[in-house]
Amino acid sequence: MTTPVTPVLREMRWWDIDSVLELEKDLFPEDAWSRGMFWSELAHSRGPEATRRYVVAEEGGRLVGYAGLASAGTASDSGSAAGADVQTIAVARDHWGTGLGSVLLTELLRAATAFECAEVMLECRIDNIRAQKLYERFGFEAIGFRRGYYQPGNVDALVMRLTTASDSGSAAVSTSERGTEING
Repeated sequence: MTTPVTPVLREMRWWDIDSVLELEKDLFPEDAWSRGMFWSELAHSRGPEATRRYVVAEEGGRLVGYAGLASAGTASDSGSAAGADVQTIAVARDHWGTGLGSVLLTELLRAATAFECAEVMLECRIDNIRAQKLYERFGFEAIGFRRGYYQPGNVDALVMRLTTASDSGSAAVSTSERGTEING
C-alpha cells in the first residue's frame, strides 16, 4: 500500500517558471501569463522591499499548483491601511477537489497579514464558479465586475474583497476598485 504524497509549498523561484508556464497554459489557454510577467512578479518577491509573495506546490517532484499575491505597501509606510491583490491561483486538474486551492489561498492570506494588509482584493472569471465558491468560503464578498477583463476572450471578471482588519476605516474604499462597476 502506497501512502499518498501531500503537496509541499515553497517559495516560487525563477527556475520554476517553465513548469509554471506549462500549468498556466493548460489551465488558462486564452489568457495565460507570459514568462516576462512571472519574471517581473518574482523580481518584487525577495528582499526587505518585497511586495509580492509567490509559492508553488510540489508533489513527488512535480509542480501541481502555484499562487501569488501583490501588496500595495504596508500600513507603516503611509500610516493608512494597506491592501493586497491575489494575482493568481492555479491547481493542476488532477488535484482539483483535494483542498490544494484552500492551502494556496491560506498561504496568500498569511502573506497579506505579514504585509499588514487590511483588505485583499481579487478578480475571478465570471464563469469560474469553482474558484468563486472557494473565495466565498474564505469570506470574500463580490463587490462588482470588470467588463471584458480577461482577453482575448472578452470575459468579465467578478471583483471580490476580503476585509481582514476589524477596523476597516480608511481601507474600506480601495484604489483597486477603480474601473469597477459597484453592485448596489
